[in-house]
Amino acid sequence: MKDNLIIPQHTEPFRSVLIFGPPGSGKGTLGKFLSSAGNHFHLSSGDIFRGLSPESPAGKLYHNYAGKGLLLPDEVTIQIWHHFVHGLIATNRYFPEQQLLLLDGIPRTLRQADLLEKHIKVEGIIVLEMGKIEELVKRLQRRALIEKRLDDMDPQVLKTRMEVYQRDTVKLLKHYPEKLIASFNADQKPLEVLRDVLIGLTDLLAH
Repeated sequence: MKDNLIIPQHTEPFRSVLIFGPPGSGKGTLGKFLSSAGNHFHLSSGDIFRGLSPESPAGKLYHNYAGKGLLLPDEVTIQIWHHFVHGLIATNRYFPEQQLLLLDGIPRTLRQADLLEKHIKVEGIIVLEMGKIEELVKRLQRRALIEKRLDDMDPQVLKTRMEVYQRDTVKLLKHYPEKLIASFNADQKPLEVLRDVLIGLTDLLAH
């Protein structure tokens, strides 16, 4: 009889920085830059869910909601996210004692924020602000062509995603202490946004 392999679970909250911004504002690009420059770990919830097998129960559920521009139920979202993070730890890709976890795309609702509180310790919040909605739509459609992301091609789906962001995610900022929040102009080029973030959050990101 084979012994079962038991993978120890990390029990301390993950030191985290949240990255907020509307679809197309450059959250993923900034997260990747910061991850490379500072040895932090960038985790995009979109990448997790798009990577789910369409044949799996979670994958079918995700694609059903995403195809309409809607979000997964909050409890399911956090459950999938938590399982994925422990998989990263178990495979030596993310080292919570040494790295900040840069969370892009999660939490998206107040309920998700509540569910996450036992799992993460929020040490900073980056808000990418864009005033030009037409530029956001152009960015998303360009990305859709390059990355073959069909959910970014449909104008109605894009409109729904913007509305969801405005309605739910903006409220989240009131959930966190104001002292943790730093806003940046994302109408600039990606390297200019990175420059501003590095200058504004040197103390946090240099650790």
